[in-house]
Amino acid sequence: MIRTLFLLPLLFALLSFTTADRPAYRLFTATGKAADYDQMLKELAQADVVLFGEQHNDPIAHWLELQLAKDLAQRKAGQLVLGMEMFERDVQPLVEQYNVGELDDKAFEEQSRPWPNYATDYKPLLQLAQRQKLRVVGTNVPRRYASQVAKASLTALDALPASEKAWIAPLPVKVDYELPGYKNMQAMFGGDGAHGAGVQNIIQAQALKDATMAYFIRQSRQPGQLMLHFNGSYHSDNHDGIVWYLKQADPKLKILTVSTVAQENLGKLYKENEQKADYVLVVPADMTKTY
Repeated sequence: MIRTLFLLPLLFALLSFTTADRPAYRLFTATGKAADYDQMLKELAQADVVLFGEQHNDPIAHWLELQLAKDLAQRKAGQLVLGMEMFERDVQPLVEQYNVGELDDKAFEEQSRPWPNYATDYKPLLQLAQRQKLRVVGTNVPRRYASQVAKASLTALDALPASEKAWIAPLPVKVDYELPGYKNMQAMFGGDGAHGAGVQNIIQAQALKDATMAYFIRQSRQPGQLMLHFNGSYHSDNHDGIVWYLKQADPKLKILTVSTVAQENLGKLYKENEQKADYVLVVPADMTKTY
């Protein structure tokens, strides 16, 4: 009996030593150096604009977005603004009414065209903004205009009335087809030969979204404020997309980015994910998805 009691602590120690942790995420710098949340938080708090690139169905990214918004609200008291790709410019009045409590949940969700995963992934951010009195800005182009461009190029927007042009970036929208993201789209969609014009229209639609989000990020941010913007990673990866349009308009703007990637191994940042962003959030490839 005494011998058994003596061996039990040793057995527990061996079990704890051999059982590995199962981390839900890891953070890395652009160069692949391991980072931690406090390090990232401190640096992001010094920026003018932070673009948090998410995978739209990843729960870890959404959870970390919420934590980051909470902590930056404390560090940047009265100077944090939340920007969201998930709401289009024509519903901004509804976003503002909901933000100040003039519109209830039911009315807001019926009228604002929320994404299917709004309740689980984005509503907590809006509820935080209500409690903390943070301004929320929908920055995306109304999807019907992006669809028109994908079918008929940016020239399709020329005939829009001035009241509707107010919901998009000022025309004409410049498109740099040499940006890595756009070149990658061209390769993905087979942008050569007979398909070239169609692929070019798809890239223009992507550029319209990037330019519009960049425009309303700048329009909505006052000097001294930090805009924390949530968007799909592809819109800000490799420091192009939204970043390129922001830099074209204001080269002095301090912009930092986060990108979410999935890997089988969280022990190190894969080579292909280096330089995607200032901080890379790595989540397990088999992480549960929200849809």
